[in-house]
Amino acid sequence: MGQSSDSHHTSTLKFASSSFQVIRDRKELLRRQRESNGEGIPAKPEDTGLGVKKRLAFLDLLLQGNEKSNQLSDDDVREEVDTFMFEGHDTTTAGMSWALFLLGLAPDVQKRVHQEIDSIFAGSDRPATMADLAEMKLLERCLKETLRLYPSVSFFGRTLSEDITLGGYHVPAGTLLGVHAYHVHRDERFFPDAEKFDPDRFLPENTESRHPYAYIPFSAGPRNCIGQKFALLEEKSVISAVLRRYRVRSALTRDQQLINHELITRPKDGIRLYLEKRK
Repeated sequence: MGQSSDSHHTSTLKFASSSFQVIRDRKELLRRQRESNGEGIPAKPEDTGLGVKKRLAFLDLLLQGNEKSNQLSDDDVREEVDTFMFEGHDTTTAGMSWALFLLGLAPDVQKRVHQEIDSIFAGSDRPATMADLAEMKLLERCLKETLRLYPSVSFFGRTLSEDITLGGYHVPAGTLLGVHAYHVHRDERFFPDAEKFDPDRFLPENTESRHPYAYIPFSAGPRNCIGQKFALLEEKSVISAVLRRYRVRSALTRDQQLINHELITRPKDGIRLYLEKRK
């Protein structure tokens, strides 16, 4: 649902405060590590004991690099942290909500996803691993098709770096262009019967000849979303956890479900689902 300007301002202040706290806590941990053993954040990935290497967190890399160059203020670091905290929170929440909504309207597709998940976990209740997530090919196609129909950020802007001709019109450098992914994704030249929810649009044979900018849920080019791979992994992890336990059915049709096109593509009044426990 939409927020008032006051509540949005309050949310922004809370995000800034929590980001500063994260930075302060991490810098303090770095200082204590340095004092205790003469080292800071490990320069190389650590062995977790499970046969895999633990990668450095993004914030650790920023702080470690800044120790040497000291080019970033706490405000600069906070802006980077805010990007990850906000963009990796609101956008994925919306994406997962829309995915469950669409799967709740497509019982045939949902049945296939259940079969895929069951084949991976074989009745086990263990947590999903990275290898499990990589096997969820159909679920990934469902998420991509969801982002086609309901891109989490449905519009963004670009400033032209050079003159172009667009639709027969001369557009000079410096012009700010608005790109509306919601409508780009409904171009019938690339997505026939565009309003239909069809995850098989993203089978390899159906994507190899598609124009690379026909599908832009994470923007495109050098300023695209740097967290897009993580977002899909996060969504697969949560959605698969729900579908391992439940069948979902949507209370509203797509015509009945209204959309709020704010910064994030939100379902107006939320998504209403019926959940039936699987045996």
